[in-house]
Amino acid sequence: IPAEESEDELPAGEERPDTRLSEGDTAGGNPEGNKDRSQEGAVTEETDGDGHREGQEAKQPDQTPASSNKPRKKKKKRKTKKNSAGETVEDNDLEDIDSLLERIEDPGLAPQSQGGIIADSRPLLYVEHRNLNPENELKRYFGARAVLGDQRPRQRQRQYVRSMWLTAPKNTWPRYSKTGITMQLLDTRRGVQHFTFEHHREYQQVQFKFLDAVESMDPNNIVLLLQMNPYHVDSLLQLSDVCRMQEDQEMARDLIERALYSLECAFHPVFSLTSGACRLDYRRPENRAFFLALFKHLMFLEKRGCPRTALEFCKLILSLDPENDPLCVLLLIDFLSLRAREYTFLTRLFQEWESHRNLSQLPNFAFSVPLAYFFLSQQEERPELERSQARERAARLIQLALIMFPSVLMPLLDHCSVQPDARVTSHPFFGLNAQISQSPALNQLTSLYVGRTHALWKDPAVMAWLEPHVHEVLRMVEARDALVQEAEHKRKIRYQSAPRNIYRHIILSEMKEATAALPLEVTSQPVMGFDPLPPLDSIVSYTRPERTSHPSNESTLSLFFRSLLPNFNLQGDIRHDGDDEAGAAQDLNQGVNRLMAAMRDMLANIQFQEPPRDDNPEGDGDWD
Repeated sequence: IPAEESEDELPAGEERPDTRLSEGDTAGGNPEGNKDRSQEGAVTEETDGDGHREGQEAKQPDQTPASSNKPRKKKKKRKTKKNSAGETVEDNDLEDIDSLLERIEDPGLAPQSQGGIIADSRPLLYVEHRNLNPENELKRYFGARAVLGDQRPRQRQRQYVRSMWLTAPKNTWPRYSKTGITMQLLDTRRGVQHFTFEHHREYQQVQFKFLDAVESMDPNNIVLLLQMNPYHVDSLLQLSDVCRMQEDQEMARDLIERALYSLECAFHPVFSLTSGACRLDYRRPENRAFFLALFKHLMFLEKRGCPRTALEFCKLILSLDPENDPLCVLLLIDFLSLRAREYTFLTRLFQEWESHRNLSQLPNFAFSVPLAYFFLSQQEERPELERSQARERAARLIQLALIMFPSVLMPLLDHCSVQPDARVTSHPFFGLNAQISQSPALNQLTSLYVGRTHALWKDPAVMAWLEPHVHEVLRMVEARDALVQEAEHKRKIRYQSAPRNIYRHIILSEMKEATAALPLEVTSQPVMGFDPLPPLDSIVSYTRPERTSHPSNESTLSLFFRSLLPNFNLQGDIRHDGDDEAGAAQDLNQGVNRLMAAMRDMLANIQFQEPPRDDNPEGDGDWD
């Protein structure tokens, strides 16, 4: 990099590139120094007065790996001439390199200023490509030999040459061809790029056929559609739900991965998964499939035992629309962080977003963040000061959580098969009254959290840490602390009704404790797997054409023939000039002719089976 930088950016009157390439090595201390000097002594003498390198660079050839070849060593030795003039030039070169690297890293990796509170300098929702591959996580757990097995020779024969970040294409998939989906850049505002998927005309026709197949309530129609269009995204999402209901988890996961592959092939060249500065609007129906495919893939990864990869996909979904969070992944990201043992990320998210998102008003953050601080305090490799600070924050936050959401404690202990003491059981603050008096919206949030994360609280060390704080909260309640009165007032005013994205998240999560608490206006309407609870303010770019058939005006005979021949139409095409009597008479004649032709076709296709002949009169006469 120093050689390339110095050749690209040469200040005026500083040096010439031909002299840089002709320097020898006079002070290296390496075994081959004498040989180099004997071969290039003349060149060294000519360039003795034009030395360009600092003395420290003479040590760099000794630090190169032993596997580097001999010509590269010689090239480095030619750049290690020491003299006083070269030291200034080298300082300038290093400064230029540092500034160049800063300019390269600024667009994608420059973080927001956090006032020195957070040690990690990367953006909060920074996504790493290597963490999007579940095989990397499985290799860390079980080793590469156990994960790959005999797959290495097969991968060399793979037909697909295009590498993807979200999924790895499989040999069992149909060969990919352009589906009619593209991505367009709408605009760029304040350094944030807004994209959208677009459906071309041929893809729109397939989408209309898919809607007809969904209305038929027959999954076989979706299968037939996928045979003709193997990468139609909504068909893949819907059929994945059908396979999951039939307990075919492997096929359901494979269909979701194929949908992600189809969408990733349509990415815009500028669209970045890792920058955190690319946005997709969920109000556009074309963008919803990408959100849903990522979420369903995330759930499969979590069940597969890859929480770190699932967390990375969760961060990716949140980065696509962090303001609106259409799938409400904030209700899930704390659980994945605890499962993946990314406690620092969870505490950093809480510190940075609490001021403008009020994360403490969500039960999952109110309980998961102190649990993360507790786990941090148990890590012995951390300094004692950090552990004590984490212990204090965990104690303060868990008490606030118990005061704000007292209805979580008893169901949580019940799921953990822990019997509380008599004081906690008999006290009305944590009793049954706390669960009955809360609003339905708050009941959905608490039920979702308890059903999802109760396994993380089963640790005996966690229960031993929780017990004294429960008694401390009871003491504050009996003392009529101001915090208790304020929390009760907040519960009565807030949580009156849940927004639509929370309902959407509960439906997609399929957590039975939370699904049972959904209101009637949500459960009474049909929910489709390819678009659950679409936004009320959708931005529609194209609409489905209305059907032109009017079966109510057809006669009984016409309906009879339509049942026999689905393509039969007595009325023919509907004419716009229906008032014209000549046109009506012509339509009638065409209808009669069409009816006669249909009858002739039907009679011609009827075949009568001849009775069996007795070709074997000497047979035994037994019936098979």
